[in-house]
Amino acid sequence: MTEFSALDHLHMAHALRLAERAAYTARPNPMVGCVIAHGSEVVGQGWHQRTGGPHAEVFALREAGERARGATAYVTLEPCAHHGRTPPCALALIEAGITRVVAAMRDPFPKVDGGGFVLLRAAGIDVAEGLMAAQARELNRGFLSRIERGRPWLRVKLAASLDGRTAMADGTSKWITGAAAREDVQHWRARAGAILTGADTVLTDDPMLTVRLADTDVLPPLRVVLDSRLRSLECARVRKGGAPTLYLHDAAVSAPDAADAAFASVACREGRLDLGAVLALLAERGVNEVHTEAGATLAGALLAGGWVDELLLYQAPTLLGEHGLPLLSGLGIHAMDQQRRMRVVDQRQVGDDLRLLLRP
Repeated sequence: MTEFSALDHLHMAHALRLAERAAYTARPNPMVGCVIAHGSEVVGQGWHQRTGGPHAEVFALREAGERARGATAYVTLEPCAHHGRTPPCALALIEAGITRVVAAMRDPFPKVDGGGFVLLRAAGIDVAEGLMAAQARELNRGFLSRIERGRPWLRVKLAASLDGRTAMADGTSKWITGAAAREDVQHWRARAGAILTGADTVLTDDPMLTVRLADTDVLPPLRVVLDSRLRSLECARVRKGGAPTLYLHDAAVSAPDAADAAFASVACREGRLDLGAVLALLAERGVNEVHTEAGATLAGALLAGGWVDELLLYQAPTLLGEHGLPLLSGLGIHAMDQQRRMRVVDQRQVGDDLRLLLRP
């Protein structure tokens, strides 16, 4: 097993922070950071800023110039070995005279998957992998989910009162949480490749589901509406705001010709869209992360079906009473031994509200 020094850890932590800067713009590519150093001195750094643009290693090599020769390159993901939209980064590192490469993890993308390491080692470069691998996997959990599982990482966002209610009986829900929590949600939307909702939410709230972050570079996420019978088309706000929109519907329903939205049919099971087929379709379209903002029925169906990777729950210090709408429905829990335990990954105060990030 490779032994990594404290200095190695320091530079890789820096590279991971650089990679995260592209959380809103790199998709469907992974977020990647690179640091080039001679000992403790950093001579070059960069990150993959946008799909189709130069990779992290290229930016770092440009900054390092001739000082890259004889240096160590710290990369959060295996350098690519294939010609895609850009030339192979492994070859760029070789040509620059890098003598050591430390990578957090191997890239499971089939066109790479160890090929970058093979090229580097064949050129006589010392290659070590596995440094801070867990942190690297967490950073790119959406990309890795799409490549390794064939489906996006799925997050369900919920906002509830202390007594677990999401709205009044008539559907009124503005606003349970405070302004700080609503602002915080925008960052989670921004990192997603798609924002998913259901027809009932569109009919009730007529949401726009765009990212509203001033002075922030964001690649607008795809808005996806699950509407088997296309009954929510009159609610048009979800087709406005400069972001693309996709309606998923039953194959038996004819989709209209529309310039402001795309349509695709998905298989149905027991009268409802097959959620597994929905996620597979989104993966095929390059979606790494799905951020869901929907009602209790769709949120409950996703959780009951085992599709939820994490719950993002904002709990407000308020009570809505026994007539309010529940957080989730359709879980089929009738006894204590059927309860679904969640693991708290992160908890913090956001304004007056408590934000919990939970995973099964």
